[in-house]
Amino acid sequence: MNLPSSIFSGYFGACHCQGIAVDTVKGYVYYSFTTKLIKTDLAGNLIGSVDGLIGHLGCIDLCPIDGRVYGSLEYKNDSIGRGILQHLNMADKQIDNAFYCAIFDVDRIDRPGMDADKVMRAVYLPEVVADFEASVELDGQTFAHRYACSGIDGTAWGPAWGRRDGKQYLNICYGIYGDTARRDNDYQIILSYDAQTWWDTVAQPLQQEHMHQSSAHSAGKYFLYTGNTTWGIQNLEYDAYSGNWLVAVYPGKKPQFENDSMFIIDGSAAPVQSVHDAYGHPIMQLRLLASNRFAHGSTGMCALGDGRYYFSEAGKDPEHGQYTRVTLWRALSDAAQPFERI
Repeated sequence: MNLPSSIFSGYFGACHCQGIAVDTVKGYVYYSFTTKLIKTDLAGNLIGSVDGLIGHLGCIDLCPIDGRVYGSLEYKNDSIGRGILQHLNMADKQIDNAFYCAIFDVDRIDRPGMDADKVMRAVYLPEVVADFEASVELDGQTFAHRYACSGIDGTAWGPAWGRRDGKQYLNICYGIYGDTARRDNDYQIILSYDAQTWWDTVAQPLQQEHMHQSSAHSAGKYFLYTGNTTWGIQNLEYDAYSGNWLVAVYPGKKPQFENDSMFIIDGSAAPVQSVHDAYGHPIMQLRLLASNRFAHGSTGMCALGDGRYYFSEAGKDPEHGQYTRVTLWRALSDAAQPFERI
């Protein structure tokens, strides 16, 4: 398929691009710009947008089953949550900690400025709330947030771990605080959900003044040992071409780790219960295949299934605001430099 080598998103205010999803069949690109979802065609022409979110819309992915766009959505009273409200001139607003999977009926997005409650439903994720609000004892100290959970970000559909076919699951990744003074935050954490019926069952429109708790529980909690990163998995993507999973992060700061920016999960390996977490609990661990310092992916990536990929290259214009260019790349066999620009 002949695809453009570069797609310019347009300019969208003060908050940077968090994730992208590309529908090559219908010819659309979707962008998360933190408080809004943008829809353009493959030439970058604006088709529509969903505005008015006061939480953090992170990584997004196009569901191969129902064609809707799924993304992580978090409301919280930390530096990120308060910063978003500051950008929106709502610094005095009080919000409850809440974490959702947002689901957008993107076929209905046909004009700018659409209200989220008209085209979006959401599912509450109580397991994330529990880890975010927990206090833990470790090495004689009390820390806030189990596993240093800062919420959620990376989101991707794909087959069960260790398979290349079969039922599709929705995976949602923890954000993790980059605290160098604790040792319970050196794993990436991924929750897998059986989510194919969510839209018609548990998903509900989200009234941000009275947020619901219509919830779903994960089918499994999985750990990937990478060393601590800054804010955890920013973007997750299943690559049908290789059968592996791409993990894009902001590098961590602990000196004992390589602090790479991209990790590859071995998609052929089923999770194994082989180690314990920092609290002595057994965990299901995913196999890390490779890591490198590829420069892109943390603000969006999309594997096209044929050895080509779109990566977001986000930027900011001092006069017009945040934007991204979605650029086309191909796979290489070099683990240290896995992609080259087309």
